[in-house]
Amino acid sequence: MKAVILAAGKGERLGSLTQKLPKPMLPYQGKPILEHNINLCRQHGIREILINLHHLPEAIEGYFQDGSRWGVSIRYKREEKILGTSGAVKNFEKELGKDPFFVIYGDNYSDVDLSQVLKIHHEKKAAMSLVLFELQDVSISGIAELGGNDRIIRFIEKPNGPAISHWVNAGIYVMEKVLVEEIPSGFSDFGKDAIPLFIQKEYPLFGVRVAKPVVAFDTPELLKKSQSGSGKQTPR
Repeated sequence: MKAVILAAGKGERLGSLTQKLPKPMLPYQGKPILEHNINLCRQHGIREILINLHHLPEAIEGYFQDGSRWGVSIRYKREEKILGTSGAVKNFEKELGKDPFFVIYGDNYSDVDLSQVLKIHHEKKAAMSLVLFELQDVSISGIAELGGNDRIIRFIEKPNGPAISHWVNAGIYVMEKVLVEEIPSGFSDFGKDAIPLFIQKEYPLFGVRVAKPVVAFDTPELLKKSQSGSGKQTPR
């Protein structure tokens, strides 16, 4: 099985911390955040990993190389211009093959049971499964409104008004290849563009609720909290 790990972002909200180091390479529990995500994939039998790059790509390529040290095979694509989260997946269309695959945001930490997520995805015959966890303050998150059987009936990125839900996007998906064909070439974002499009076209999207939140590192404050063990939230 394959996974696309998204690692191109600049992490501008972290200021000087990411001027010389890509955000996914920031250390957490003694290892780069991205290394935790690669290890998570390997633990659940995912051996083929595709990583998009933009900001300081040499730091990631030089550290992980072909992935053999971690028991995986890694291929990279550099983006001259940022393509966005779903745009990056579209850019890997030819490499993905026909089988379902994972998408993982490489600048968050999580120990979600990917095998269980995949099992639920198959049981529900989903076109896309989104890992969700509960969060009180959803103002900087992507939130999913769930219907029967946890089917996603609406998705709003960073809502301005009252929250329609407190189930937020953890930045971990299982996708069927048919959805990649729906994503236009160029820049696009899962939360703002692709997921609402999939819902509008009535593809079966389902939420997979998990109890454990992800750890986010998007601001100096969240990074500091993560080092103290209290940064368990996500802006996705």
